[in-house]
Amino acid sequence: MTTPQMLPAAPILDGMGFHGLETWGGATIDSCLRYLDENPFERLRQLKKAAPKTPHIMLLRGQNIVQYASFPDDVVEAFVRCTCAAGMDVLRIFDALNDVRNLTTAIKAVKAQGKHARGELCYTISPVHTIDNFVKMGVELEQMGCDSIGIKDMSGIIQPRVAFDLVKQLKGKIGIPITLHTHDTAGLGAASYVAAIDAGVDAVEVSIVPFANGTSQPDTQRMLALLEGNPRAPKFDTQKLSELRTYFEGVYQQLSKFTSPANERVDSDILIYQVPGGMLSNFRNQLKEQGMAEKFDEVVREIPVVREALGWVPLVTPTSQIVGTQAMMNVKFGRWKMVCQPAQDIALGKYGKTPGPIDPGVLAQVERQTGKKPVTERPADLLEPGLEKYRKQCAEKGLPTDDETVVMFAMFPQQVEALYKTSAKAAAGAAPASAAAAAAPAVGSPAAASSPARPGNGRRLTLTLNGKRHDVVVETLEG
Repeated sequence: MTTPQMLPAAPILDGMGFHGLETWGGATIDSCLRYLDENPFERLRQLKKAAPKTPHIMLLRGQNIVQYASFPDDVVEAFVRCTCAAGMDVLRIFDALNDVRNLTTAIKAVKAQGKHARGELCYTISPVHTIDNFVKMGVELEQMGCDSIGIKDMSGIIQPRVAFDLVKQLKGKIGIPITLHTHDTAGLGAASYVAAIDAGVDAVEVSIVPFANGTSQPDTQRMLALLEGNPRAPKFDTQKLSELRTYFEGVYQQLSKFTSPANERVDSDILIYQVPGGMLSNFRNQLKEQGMAEKFDEVVREIPVVREALGWVPLVTPTSQIVGTQAMMNVKFGRWKMVCQPAQDIALGKYGKTPGPIDPGVLAQVERQTGKKPVTERPADLLEPGLEKYRKQCAEKGLPTDDETVVMFAMFPQQVEALYKTSAKAAAGAAPASAAAAAAPAVGSPAAASSPARPGNGRRLTLTLNGKRHDVVVETLEG
């Protein structure tokens, strides 16, 4: 979704009295650069200007920032400074392994900027993920200085009774607000929200049809209906919600190339496989690109096998992508015949301490393949400061050397370089490569403009090498 597609809705949402609007972070930054030729920081500034009254929320992957590999502390700190200066108010900070050591730097950096640090518990189900352990982590996050706690159920698998008990026990141990975030992938989301509300949760996170439900969050209107008569039911302008739904249905039509009804249906099998919504919505396309579309069910069934072998890691970025890739490789080449590098890095402790033990056979194989032994330090302690190194690289490429550009370049070097080349061409009078600046329809009007996408021949693939993601296009040359 382009920024112009968002801006008409922003002031309406801003006037409704929501606790917050999630406008940035996570994969949205990647999408801005990779597909829309948009500057993510400029998007944030525009959205903040359009919706200044309501706190803006973003998702931050701890030491991974919004990428897949760990970054040095000085890069994390610079990113947080720039983000807060551009208008962000609340940073939801999580670690894919629930290793709180990977949250320390980001929490301190947010607090130093006078902003709200929300520490996230990545909810999952396994023999080592008990309510007691989640409560202990919540207590630890409060002691680390977090302003609130988020229960981040990325797979939509938290059951109503568990939601009630977890919120109740957290409320008995900590004194800061609690938010529950879930998806409706398995059809449990709305019921779990009602249970959490009855247990005293302070906020739940919702969406708006047609982008709600399924792999997304429960719809706002549906939640209001479910809470009718509940003493804790909030009040929102339902007419405005209806207008927003009409508007977003137009945007949804524009984005039809990227949507799929399969991502919006309830699938109880998710309770077994625990695949998060964001991963599920991309997985089918990835398998299709690999010529494995018919193997979807087999690959999904392999995911719990890989997850257990890698220490019962929660399935959330980046571990969900890593586990998914390894499951695909297990199906394609035979179980553990090949181990992708990110899976090797999980086994070797380079992402942090896994919740459970690594399978001894898998660890032995990884040690043989790499000639390395697992590390026990906080992964970022093994990294040299990197901000000035990246600043120098920007200067060598003729890019701006301000902190905003440098931290983006650290995570997305190819995309940032392409963005500034596009900007330079546009400034020189050439037509921009993206249609991102096309005018969006007004709220309530039919949408007609098509969604921008970067054209190209051949199959576009994303490769992860040495912890960095690279966009490549594979073409067949006739000949």
